[in-house]
Amino acid sequence: MAHEMMMLALQLGVILVAAKLCGWFFSRKLGQPKVLGELVAGMVMGPYVLGAIPLGALGPLFPVVSGSIPVTPELYGIATVGSVLLLFTSGLETDLPTFLRFSGKATVVGLGGVIISFFLGAWITVLFNPAVDSLMDPEALFLGIISTATSIGITARILSETRKISSPEGVTILAAAVLDDVISIILLSVVVGISTVSLAGGTVAWGSIGAVALKAVGFWVLCMVAGILLAPRLTKQMKRMESLGVLAEISFGIALLLAGLSEMAGLAMIIGAYIAGLSFSQTDVAGEINERVNAVGEYLVPVFFAVMGMMVDFKALGSILVFGLIYNVAAFIGKIAGCGLPALFVGFNLKGALRIGTGMLPRGEVALIVAGIGLSSGIIGNDMFGVAVMTMLLASVAAPPMILASFKGGSGYRETLVTDEMQGMVTIELQFPSERTADFMRHSLADAFRGEGFFIRTIEGSVRAWQIRKEETVLILRRLGAKLELSAKKEQEAYARLMLMESLVDFQEFADSLRSMQEPEMMGANLLMRMFASQHDETEGPNKVQ
Repeated sequence: MAHEMMMLALQLGVILVAAKLCGWFFSRKLGQPKVLGELVAGMVMGPYVLGAIPLGALGPLFPVVSGSIPVTPELYGIATVGSVLLLFTSGLETDLPTFLRFSGKATVVGLGGVIISFFLGAWITVLFNPAVDSLMDPEALFLGIISTATSIGITARILSETRKISSPEGVTILAAAVLDDVISIILLSVVVGISTVSLAGGTVAWGSIGAVALKAVGFWVLCMVAGILLAPRLTKQMKRMESLGVLAEISFGIALLLAGLSEMAGLAMIIGAYIAGLSFSQTDVAGEINERVNAVGEYLVPVFFAVMGMMVDFKALGSILVFGLIYNVAAFIGKIAGCGLPALFVGFNLKGALRIGTGMLPRGEVALIVAGIGLSSGIIGNDMFGVAVMTMLLASVAAPPMILASFKGGSGYRETLVTDEMQGMVTIELQFPSERTADFMRHSLADAFRGEGFFIRTIEGSVRAWQIRKEETVLILRRLGAKLELSAKKEQEAYARLMLMESLVDFQEFADSLRSMQEPEMMGANLLMRMFASQHDETEGPNKVQ
């Protein structure tokens, strides 16, 4: 046992150093998502490349483990916790009201992308892989699912960097990405059921498959409804402990419990983790939970992606390089046409449809998780797992420049977007003489709200807008140059004005105290004079001090 734990510590240390360095290089030097660097680190350090080299008496650091997963169960278990963390934080970052508002349009877009991508992926597999003879072959079904998933993390990061996350196209892409990942997982449950029966040599029991689908949808709906109803009450009780750290730890514990229940219900664990995150996202402490859980995720999520990279057997990949490229062309067409065409019928013009199509291109964690499940269950081999990784790599590299180019120009939505959050709200404006004064006042106002029990978090995609929230009371604070804007609902306007007045009184007292101080110029001159006097004393030595 001691030897296994020693090896695990060494492996985690090497993975973290390599993944972090590669992630930094891809992000800072190549302008690509960190996840690409973490995957590459895993490929290079893994059991099929450098990890197989013996290190004296220690032997190979990452020996190939027999079975479908080439790494040790201990290392794979830690990587699985990383995937749970990733989906829990993805759920926390999802804006539930926007998700629900655009769910109709996003459902049309997401379904179009899933259906066309799925059939193109499966059809290409049948057409170019002699070992697969029908669309119902387990391998064809898995390749179909892998082409459907969209990466929430990669898409959100690109939209945030381009400040397009609040645009009609941005919210539709995010909501559709969430939905098609959910649909992909439900499809995964169905396909695993079909594949298990096929591999066992029996006949497909459509009644059992229907039960699997019903159970998957039922678990999703039941947990979502329960989560939306219970999460606010639960956090209200937990806040009585007066420890946000404990609140975040209990919330992650609930995410792990839901992940385990999801697995028991026949779904992937990430579904339970995402439901937990989405449920807590509507509470006023979502930002505080996310901040603390993300701190742990910074260590474990790179381990997950690096371990996914370690599963790539380059020898097996070489034999399917041509097929992989053809499959990727089909996967690109499936997303751009499958998501773009339906968008034309739900309020978007041609420009908006192209933005949505390209925005749905990135593949990431869900595609890898689906491929990992296929590999671990023996349904696909290392070669097809390599195709999945190639799909994620090519889509992640090609999508950012395509998204950036498509978002140039005017709006892609035929109507003017008015968010639910801003409907019926009044905005109070205060003009200050400089940006530094406005920023000082913002900090003072934020402290005043915190003193009243409010929680403050930066609005995603913006560096100068903040959401101030306490249970059902929500205010929006913005700093536009030297101007501050505080938006609140009409019935909360009086309270917002009182808070502003209180902060202005504090600001006035601070300004008065500054005027009562010794002249700042004289204080600066005294500081300089004493500094030069001190240097002179050191030069002359202690005996010269008078």
